[in-house]
Amino acid sequence: MEGTDHIDLSRKVAIVTGGTRGLGRHIAEALAGAGADVTVCGRSEPADLPAGVAFRAADIRDPEQAHALVEAVAMQHGRIDILVNNAGGSPHAPATSSPRFFDAIVKLNLHAAMYMSQYAYAHMAKAGAGSIVNIASVSGIRPSPMTAAYGAAKAGLLSLTQSLAQEWGPDGVRVNAIIVGLMQTETAEETYGDAAAQAAVARSLPLQRMGDGADIAGAVLWLSSSLASWVSGARINVDGGGERPYFLDLVKG
Repeated sequence: MEGTDHIDLSRKVAIVTGGTRGLGRHIAEALAGAGADVTVCGRSEPADLPAGVAFRAADIRDPEQAHALVEAVAMQHGRIDILVNNAGGSPHAPATSSPRFFDAIVKLNLHAAMYMSQYAYAHMAKAGAGSIVNIASVSGIRPSPMTAAYGAAKAGLLSLTQSLAQEWGPDGVRVNAIIVGLMQTETAEETYGDAAAQAAVARSLPLQRMGDGADIAGAVLWLSSSLASWVSGARINVDGGGERPYFLDLVKG
């Protein structure tokens, strides 16, 4: 990855949840490219994986499966240095959605990250070092229609990040969050509309483009490395400068 050649994660062991596709796959590939031994998890094995990336089946919404995943990786490699809590997401849904829907979204986007962090922390604390990176979203810091459950879960993840950083810092475990902005993903058309609509969305950002997997993976690499050894409890916006306030368009001219 351009600009990250100086980051060396050789002999580091990493777990990336939700790392079989999309953003998680980009993150896993970047960590492996920097020399880390990377394990990704999901409920079903993908047809292919990047070089240097292994797969273990796990539904990390279940604390027992999350625990088994962490213990299996620790047993295989003897340590866990990096955890990226990337698994998450939600369809757009009204705030009147069922309690069952709300529970499912919070379980995936918040509970699973807590389970994985608890189990990974046990190994990191023994080693006196470790890095946990939580993949959050702008939905957790600004209101948006049809994202009540998702936004609440991601807001919780941001609060969890800072709480864990305070509690686990004395053990050498750093915990940070990346607040992801508008992304050009495989589902961009479903999310934003056709090419013209996506171009309009990109123009709403100061840097005039939506983000891609490499943008987020670069931030994860930095936070996982010794370059960020005094960074913990941070909430880092990787969002192209943030969205242009809508009222500015209303008052133009």
